[in-house]
Amino acid sequence: MVTPLAHMERAARVKVMIFDVDGVLTDGSLTYGPDGEVTKTFYVLDGLGIQLLNRTGVQTAIISARTSPIVIKRAADLGITHVFQGQHDKRLAFADLLNKTGVTAEECGYIGDDVIDLPLFTRVGFAVTVPSGHPEVQYRAHYVTQNPGGRGAVREVCDMVMRAQGTYEQALAPYFG
Repeated sequence: MVTPLAHMERAARVKVMIFDVDGVLTDGSLTYGPDGEVTKTFYVLDGLGIQLLNRTGVQTAIISARTSPIVIKRAADLGITHVFQGQHDKRLAFADLLNKTGVTAEECGYIGDDVIDLPLFTRVGFAVTVPSGHPEVQYRAHYVTQNPGGRGAVREVCDMVMRAQGTYEQALAPYFG
Protein backbone atom coordinates (compact mmCIF):
# COMPACT_ATOMS: atom_id res chain seq x y z
CA MET A 1 0.00 0.00 0.00
CA VAL A 2 1.36 3.40 -1.01
CA THR A 3 1.15 6.07 1.65
CA PRO A 4 -0.46 9.43 0.78
CA LEU A 5 2.89 11.17 1.12
CA ALA A 6 4.45 8.79 -1.39
CA HIS A 7 1.90 9.58 -4.10
CA MET A 8 2.28 13.34 -3.49
CA GLU A 9 6.06 12.97 -3.83
CA ARG A 10 5.52 11.15 -7.11
CA ALA A 11 3.08 13.81 -8.32
CA ALA A 12 5.61 16.52 -7.50
CA ARG A 13 8.04 15.06 -10.06
CA VAL A 14 5.57 14.97 -12.99
CA LYS A 15 6.61 16.99 -16.04
CA VAL A 16 4.28 15.20 -18.48
CA MET A 17 0.86 13.87 -17.48
CA ILE A 18 -0.52 11.23 -19.86
CA PHE A 19 -4.19 10.27 -20.12
CA ASP A 20 -5.93 7.21 -21.49
CA VAL A 21 -9.30 8.07 -23.05
CA ASP A 22 -11.98 5.39 -22.60
CA GLY A 23 -12.68 4.88 -18.90
CA VAL A 24 -10.50 7.83 -17.87
CA LEU A 25 -11.37 10.95 -19.89
CA THR A 26 -14.77 9.31 -20.48
CA ASP A 27 -16.82 6.96 -18.35
CA GLY A 28 -15.92 4.14 -20.72
CA SER A 29 -19.26 4.03 -22.51
CA LEU A 30 -19.31 3.84 -26.29
CA THR A 31 -22.52 5.14 -27.85
CA TYR A 32 -23.19 4.16 -31.45
CA GLY A 33 -25.28 6.45 -33.65
CA PRO A 34 -27.64 5.22 -36.38
CA ASP A 35 -24.85 5.34 -38.99
CA GLY A 36 -22.39 3.46 -36.77
CA GLU A 37 -20.51 6.52 -35.57
CA VAL A 38 -19.19 6.40 -32.01
CA THR A 39 -19.76 9.30 -29.66
CA LYS A 40 -17.99 10.02 -26.39
CA THR A 41 -18.94 12.24 -23.48
CA PHE A 42 -16.28 14.31 -21.72
CA TYR A 43 -16.58 16.01 -18.33
CA VAL A 44 -16.09 19.78 -18.28
CA LEU A 45 -14.32 19.86 -14.88
CA ASP A 46 -11.73 17.39 -16.17
CA GLY A 47 -11.13 19.64 -19.16
CA LEU A 48 -10.47 22.75 -17.09
CA GLY A 49 -8.13 20.74 -14.88
CA ILE A 50 -6.05 19.81 -17.93
CA GLN A 51 -5.98 23.43 -19.11
CA LEU A 52 -4.86 24.62 -15.67
CA LEU A 53 -2.18 21.95 -15.52
CA ASN A 54 -0.90 23.02 -18.94
CA ARG A 55 -0.65 26.62 -17.74
CA THR A 56 1.62 25.59 -14.88
CA GLY A 57 4.14 24.14 -17.34
CA VAL A 58 3.24 20.47 -17.02
CA GLN A 59 2.81 19.04 -20.51
CA THR A 60 -0.17 16.80 -21.24
CA ALA A 61 -0.60 13.87 -23.61
CA ILE A 62 -3.10 11.23 -24.67
CA ILE A 63 -2.18 7.63 -25.45
CA SER A 64 -5.20 5.57 -26.49
CA ALA A 65 -5.72 2.16 -28.09
CA ARG A 66 -8.82 3.36 -29.93
CA THR A 67 -8.94 5.95 -32.71
CA SER A 68 -11.59 8.66 -32.78
CA PRO A 69 -11.74 12.05 -34.50
CA ILE A 70 -13.57 13.46 -31.47
CA VAL A 71 -10.46 12.82 -29.35
CA ILE A 72 -8.41 15.03 -31.70
CA LYS A 73 -11.04 17.77 -31.35
CA ARG A 74 -11.17 17.48 -27.55
CA ALA A 75 -7.38 17.47 -27.28
CA ALA A 76 -7.16 20.61 -29.45
CA ASP A 77 -9.82 22.33 -27.32
CA LEU A 78 -7.82 21.59 -24.16
CA GLY A 79 -4.34 22.34 -25.48
CA ILE A 80 -3.10 18.74 -25.35
CA THR A 81 -0.33 18.76 -27.94
CA HIS A 82 0.79 15.13 -27.82
CA VAL A 83 -1.91 12.74 -29.03
CA PHE A 84 -1.29 9.09 -29.90
CA GLN A 85 -4.28 7.00 -31.01
CA GLY A 86 -4.58 3.44 -32.25
CA GLN A 87 -1.78 2.40 -29.89
CA HIS A 88 -2.34 -1.23 -28.94
CA ASP A 89 1.26 -1.40 -27.73
CA LYS A 90 1.36 1.82 -25.74
CA ARG A 91 5.10 1.42 -25.10
CA LEU A 92 5.83 2.56 -28.66
CA ALA A 93 3.89 5.81 -28.26
CA PHE A 94 5.44 6.32 -24.83
CA ALA A 95 8.97 5.99 -26.25
CA ASP A 96 8.07 8.51 -28.97
CA LEU A 97 6.64 10.89 -26.35
CA LEU A 98 9.80 10.67 -24.23
CA ASN A 99 11.88 11.42 -27.31
CA LYS A 100 9.72 14.42 -28.30
CA THR A 101 9.58 15.95 -24.81
CA GLY A 102 13.06 15.11 -23.55
CA VAL A 103 11.75 13.96 -20.17
CA THR A 104 12.49 10.69 -18.43
CA ALA A 105 9.93 7.98 -17.74
CA GLU A 106 10.20 8.80 -14.01
CA GLU A 107 9.05 12.35 -14.79
CA CYS A 108 5.81 11.11 -16.36
CA GLY A 109 2.45 10.40 -14.82
CA TYR A 110 -0.10 8.13 -16.48
CA ILE A 111 -3.75 7.47 -15.71
CA GLY A 112 -5.28 4.34 -17.22
CA ASP A 113 -7.87 1.74 -16.29
CA ASP A 114 -7.26 -1.60 -17.99
CA VAL A 115 -4.57 -4.23 -18.51
CA ILE A 116 -3.51 -2.64 -21.82
CA ASP A 117 -2.16 0.19 -19.62
CA LEU A 118 0.07 -2.03 -17.46
CA PRO A 119 3.21 -1.65 -19.63
CA LEU A 120 3.15 2.09 -18.89
CA PHE A 121 2.34 1.57 -15.21
CA THR A 122 5.65 -0.24 -14.81
CA ARG A 123 7.57 2.60 -16.49
CA VAL A 124 6.15 5.93 -15.28
CA GLY A 125 6.98 7.62 -12.00
CA PHE A 126 3.31 8.20 -11.09
CA ALA A 127 0.77 5.53 -12.12
CA VAL A 128 -2.89 6.31 -11.44
CA THR A 129 -6.15 4.48 -12.03
CA VAL A 130 -9.85 5.03 -11.41
CA PRO A 131 -12.15 3.17 -8.97
CA SER A 132 -13.57 1.02 -11.79
CA GLY A 133 -10.08 0.15 -13.05
CA HIS A 134 -9.27 -3.52 -13.56
CA PRO A 135 -8.05 -5.18 -10.31
CA GLU A 136 -4.58 -5.85 -11.80
CA VAL A 137 -4.27 -2.16 -12.63
CA GLN A 138 -5.48 -1.05 -9.20
CA TYR A 139 -2.97 -3.37 -7.57
CA ARG A 140 -0.09 -1.75 -9.47
CA ALA A 141 -1.25 1.87 -9.21
CA HIS A 142 0.50 4.39 -7.02
CA TYR A 143 -2.88 6.07 -6.53
CA VAL A 144 -6.56 5.20 -7.14
CA THR A 145 -8.75 8.27 -7.59
CA GLN A 146 -11.82 8.90 -5.48
CA ASN A 147 -13.74 10.17 -8.51
CA PRO A 148 -14.73 7.90 -11.40
CA GLY A 149 -13.39 8.05 -14.91
CA GLY A 150 -15.24 10.60 -17.02
CA ARG A 151 -16.58 12.21 -13.84
CA GLY A 152 -13.75 14.03 -12.13
CA ALA A 153 -10.88 11.54 -11.90
CA VAL A 154 -8.76 13.57 -14.30
CA ARG A 155 -9.46 16.82 -12.45
CA GLU A 156 -8.55 15.13 -9.17
CA VAL A 157 -5.19 14.10 -10.59
CA CYS A 158 -4.51 17.49 -12.21
CA ASP A 159 -5.28 19.25 -8.91
CA MET A 160 -3.09 16.76 -7.05
CA VAL A 161 -0.12 17.38 -9.34
CA MET A 162 -0.53 21.15 -9.02
CA ARG A 163 -0.81 20.95 -5.23
CA ALA A 164 2.24 18.69 -5.01
CA GLN A 165 4.22 21.11 -7.17
CA GLY A 166 3.05 24.20 -5.28
CA THR A 167 1.30 25.70 -8.34
CA TYR A 168 -2.34 25.13 -7.41
CA GLU A 169 -3.01 28.55 -5.87
CA GLN A 170 -1.23 30.26 -8.75
CA ALA A 171 -3.32 28.32 -11.28
CA LEU A 172 -6.57 29.35 -9.57
CA ALA A 173 -5.55 32.96 -8.84
CA PRO A 174 -7.12 34.43 -12.01
CA TYR A 175 -10.52 33.21 -10.85
CA PHE A 176 -10.34 35.04 -7.53
CA GLY A 177 -9.57 38.47 -9.03
